Amino acid sequence: MKNIDLRSFTVEELKQRLVAEKETLQKLKFAHAITPIENPMKLRSTRKTIAKILTELKVKEQQTN
Repeated sequence: MKNIDLRSFTVEELKQRLVAEKETLQKLKFAHAITPIENPMKLRSTRKTIAKILTELKVKEQQTN
């Protein structure tokens, strides 16, 4: 997901997306612990997406204050 896409979301949409991405990361980690997943780069990209969402949330919250 690109930063431009994230900027168009509202704070509530970002929070929902954050919860979904965290669940996805947890499921990927669990699946990878049991048997190695086919593409381990999914773990890295999911972590990066979470970081981008958190960054955008922080920016939007600072703008409202």
